[in-house]
Amino acid sequence: MDKFHKYKTWIEIDKKAVVSNVKTFKSILKPKTKLFSVVKSNAYGHGLVLFSGLADKLGVDGFCVDSVIEGCKLRAVGIKKPILCLGPTLPGLFEDAINNKIILTISNMEALVAFVKEKVLADFHIKIDTGMHRQGFYLVDLPKALKIINNPRFGIKNHLKGIYTHFAAAKDVTYSGYTIRQLEKFKEANSLFRKAGFKNLMRHAAATGGTMLYPQSHFDAVRVGAGLYGFWPTKEAQIQHQLVLNKKLSLKPILSWRSVVSEVKDLVLGDLVGYDLTEEVTKPIIAAIIPIGYWHGFPRALSSRGRVLINGLSAKVLGRVSMDLMTVALPLGSKVKMGDRVTLIGQNGKETIRADDLAEITNSISYEIITRLNPLIKRFIV
Repeated sequence: MDKFHKYKTWIEIDKKAVVSNVKTFKSILKPKTKLFSVVKSNAYGHGLVLFSGLADKLGVDGFCVDSVIEGCKLRAVGIKKPILCLGPTLPGLFEDAINNKIILTISNMEALVAFVKEKVLADFHIKIDTGMHRQGFYLVDLPKALKIINNPRFGIKNHLKGIYTHFAAAKDVTYSGYTIRQLEKFKEANSLFRKAGFKNLMRHAAATGGTMLYPQSHFDAVRVGAGLYGFWPTKEAQIQHQLVLNKKLSLKPILSWRSVVSEVKDLVLGDLVGYDLTEEVTKPIIAAIIPIGYWHGFPRALSSRGRVLINGLSAKVLGRVSMDLMTVALPLGSKVKMGDRVTLIGQNGKETIRADDLAEITNSISYEIITRLNPLIKRFIV
């Protein structure tokens, strides 16, 4: 009896695949460029604490989270490396940031004023909007921001530790010119900070796409999320990396999602399946009931369209995906019984279902598929 026997669903994280992905990214970075692991959104669905603990042991240099709350969870389990909070932080969490040595992001004048007003003595990075038009100071706003930061009355100058930006389309090779323009704006911003006396700041700009396609954007650190989990940002990015940079690097998906068959029954011609009677059986089949639904993260949009793997066989979803259950079809004569293992994402026999496959059917992206995996589902390192 294996360790999964008491679970009706669980997620497996492949340690060897994580090791391979970390090595892949370190192989394309200069020795002085730090590798920060982006673990926001429950480590893209892979388990915030579980994955971060593994990445910590494998030698990443730091972590990026979305919130101070996520950062505090990492500190609580003994992670001591730098943690940068990428998202905005409201004043009510400033004290937690200080106590847990979490580096904050300041991305606009209002946030900087609040930071000063609250007399926060937390380390922080300034985010610069070079064309994403989301978070960040425009270049024109930086002189005023620098005056505030440099003002000895506020006492925050020595707490500024870095500057960074985020690319809008680094993974889309058709927008290379736009990414280059963003890089140039970031260099202009860096010059402004250097002229203001900040010559030893950590500079970073690249996420996974930028890290793979724009070596000139590596600077002092890169922020890699999807790549460490084994995902290319786009298929085009993978092709571009191989053709233009003449490198063939392998990224290995690290997540498999499993369940079990909870019930088996025969269906005959004309039987109607599930809520709203949306699918009619067109020939006798074996139906397997899977105790998984949209609450667990299996999209309702896969109703009558998705598939799972059972004993190496592909089984189509029948009718509506319910909140906690769904029905799948197998040919007559298939050997399937209660307790048989089901694969929703991952490999089973010679068949594989990728998060990209589910995303394509639902007109989404792999990021959305994996980040919506219910955080209550038990994760294991295998």
